Amino acid sequence: MRVLAAMSGGVDSAVAAARAVEAGHDVTGVHLALNRMPGTLRTGSRGCCTVEDSNDAWRAAEKLGIPFYVWDFSERFQADVVDDFISEYAAGRTPNPCLRCNEKIKFEALLDKAMALGFDAVCTGHYASVIEVDGRPELHRAAEDAKDQSYVLGVLDEQQLRHCLFPLAPTPSKALVREEAQRRGLSVAAKPDSHDICFIPDGDTRGWLAERVEMRPGAIVDDDGRQLGSHDGALAYTVGQRRGLHLGTPAPDGKPRFVLEIRPKTDEVVVGPREHLAVDEIRGIRLSWAGRPVPEFERFQQDARTSAGRVSEEVEVQVQVRAHGEALPGRARLEDVEDDGQLRTELVLELDEPLSAVAPGQSAVVYQGTRVLGQATIASAQAASRASSPAR
Repeated sequence: MRVLAAMSGGVDSAVAAARAVEAGHDVTGVHLALNRMPGTLRTGSRGCCTVEDSNDAWRAAEKLGIPFYVWDFSERFQADVVDDFISEYAAGRTPNPCLRCNEKIKFEALLDKAMALGFDAVCTGHYASVIEVDGRPELHRAAEDAKDQSYVLGVLDEQQLRHCLFPLAPTPSKALVREEAQRRGLSVAAKPDSHDICFIPDGDTRGWLAERVEMRPGAIVDDDGRQLGSHDGALAYTVGQRRGLHLGTPAPDGKPRFVLEIRPKTDEVVVGPREHLAVDEIRGIRLSWAGRPVPEFERFQQDARTSAGRVSEEVEVQVQVRAHGEALPGRARLEDVEDDGQLRTELVLELDEPLSAVAPGQSAVVYQGTRVLGQATIASAQAASRASSPAR
C-alpha cells in the first residue's frame, strides 16, 4: 500500500511513520508548512509547524530511509483554521482550532492531494483506531485513554476513514512510544509534546485576538440584567471564566461569580454563580458522522419527509465536549427545526448528569462505548438551574 506519512516533527508522527515502513508499506513522508512566518522557532513545548519542526521531520524521514517533502498549506490553514477561529470568536463562540485543522487540513486538503497523487492512505501519529465492521469503517478510541485523540478526529467522515492509518492505536502509553523512538535512533525521542494553540505560541489568546478583532467596551451584567461592572471587550471572555472580571459589587452570598454567557450583539458579559454553569441539554448544528450513522439516525435522515418538529428515535450515548474531558452518559436524538425560515436538523443531547461550562462553538462528540458516532458544533446549551434562559 502506498502511504503518505504526515510528519509534524514530533515523536508520535515519527514512530507512526516507522511502524508503517516496518509493516511493509511504500511510505513517503511529508511535513505541512502551515506557518506564514517560516523563520519562527518553537519555544519548548509551545507552538508547532515551525522551521525546527520541519527539520526534525526531515531527520526522522532520513533515518527511516523514506522520501520526504514539505508542502506549503499556509494559505489554506490561514483561511480554514486561523480566519475561522477569528470569526467564531467575533460571533461570541468558542472554537476548537485543532479539530478544525484535522477536518480541513490534515484529512481534507492533505488527503485530497494524497489521493490525487495515487496514495492509498494517509498515516498520522494520532491515538485513535479505525475498525472495519461489515465492510465499513468505524472510528474508535485508542488503547490509552490519557492519550486518546478520537475527540479531535470526530469530524472525519466515512470516506476519509477508509484512507486513514493510525499505527499508534494499540500502544498503551506514550512512554512506550518514546522508548521505541529511542531504540530506532530517532532524534525526537525526548522532544516535548506541543500544547496551546499552534498559531498563538505564547499562549496569550486574549492579546492575540485584541490585535485582530474589534474590542468594544460593554457591560457586565447578572442574570436579571443588572449591571455589575464594565469590560473592554466581550470577546476576551469565555464561558466558565472566573478571574479577570474586576467587579466592584460582591455577590449577595459572597461567592465568586463566573461568566455564564457572551452576547456579542449587545457586547454584554453575563455572570452568575457556579451552579448556573450546569448544563443538561445541548443542541448541536453542522452534524457529521464518523462512518455509518446508527440505524435510528439513518432511518430519520433517509425519510423524505421534512418538517419542523420532526424527531428521531432516541439513542443511548456518551457525550464529550472537550478533548480530554470526561464522556458523560445521556440520550441523543435528531430534530428538524426552523431557524430564520430555514429548516435544519439539530442533534439534541440530554445528559444524565449536569456538565459545567459548555460554550457555543465547542464540539460535542458522541460515543457508544469506544466508538465515535459523530459530532456537532454546539449552538446552545440549556442550564439546568436556568431553565428559561438557554446560553447562546
